Amino acid sequence: MRDVAQAAGVSVMTVSRVINNEPTVHPDYIDRVLKAAVQLGFRRNNLARDLRAGRETATIGLVTEDLRNPFYSQLAREIEQVARSHDTLLITGSSEEDPAREQELIVELCHRRVDGLIVVPTASNHVFCRTEIDLGTPMVFLDRKPEGIEADTVLIDNVGGAAAGTERLIARGHRRIAVIGYEQDLYTIAERTRGFRAAMEAAGLEVDESLLRFGAFTTEQAAAEAAALLDGPNPPTGFFCCNNRMTVGVVEELDRRRAEVDIVGFDDIDFGKFLPMPVTLIGYSVEQFGRRAAEMLFRRIRGYRGRPQTSIIRTNLITRGRRASSPAPAVRAGAGEG
Repeated sequence: MRDVAQAAGVSVMTVSRVINNEPTVHPDYIDRVLKAAVQLGFRRNNLARDLRAGRETATIGLVTEDLRNPFYSQLAREIEQVARSHDTLLITGSSEEDPAREQELIVELCHRRVDGLIVVPTASNHVFCRTEIDLGTPMVFLDRKPEGIEADTVLIDNVGGAAAGTERLIARGHRRIAVIGYEQDLYTIAERTRGFRAAMEAAGLEVDESLLRFGAFTTEQAAAEAAALLDGPNPPTGFFCCNNRMTVGVVEELDRRRAEVDIVGFDDIDFGKFLPMPVTLIGYSVEQFGRRAAEMLFRRIRGYRGRPQTSIIRTNLITRGRRASSPAPAVRAGAGEG
């Protein structure tokens, strides 16, 4: 509204009166406001809607890690559906796991005056976001906690889910369990590893540190890590995979060898039923995950000013694969909303 008012040479209040069709507005002011709106690319009905909502652009941004990952593309679809229900456009950007790129995207979207942002964080420091939040751009962080600031956050029960998956492997008699992951210091991987260790400790089992392999970012690298472990003198009998890409890579290597090794993987996979062997996956509702983040953001956009909140999405164990039985019941529930 301020842009239209400035271009028309009138007050924001006058713009409001024009949009609301108040009969006392001078015809000259009406003409100036409508011409300015056209020049700036606004439609009258969109101007009215934005004015009523107290917003400027009817857009929100999503900064995610890698849209090539099916998990993030599905997440974007769920967020977009909520945005559409609010007559709002979703603008999506991929940080490619580069902290500098992430900061560039966040700042650029804020400068474009999006009404709010949902961020899947990559960087280790988000203090720079505080300025943007204080200037009126609400943010919700998804999947990982922001570093250096307090903000609304939606997380998966990473510790509880990983512990439940590890307990499943232990219950099947496995004692030498390998872990395949990527960045060990990344919040989600650190939490899932913590859940793995907690389950092993609760069962009175030692963790063989040589079986914990981090640094695999692709399915090919995960397959290579699995191959190296299986070729060792004392190979693992079970694998805990920290995300869907790790699971696919390990499955490919085991299938190539026709090896009978149990796998538990974090993240359900859309094409899980096509996996060539039974695999236990730690699932959760991606729909609930994305929608809750979007709903928290729109609550802030509508004016909620309460303290930042954290919401936890529950997990459950599901059996997938061509020779899999029906989905297994949940072994351990997550922490619930917090």
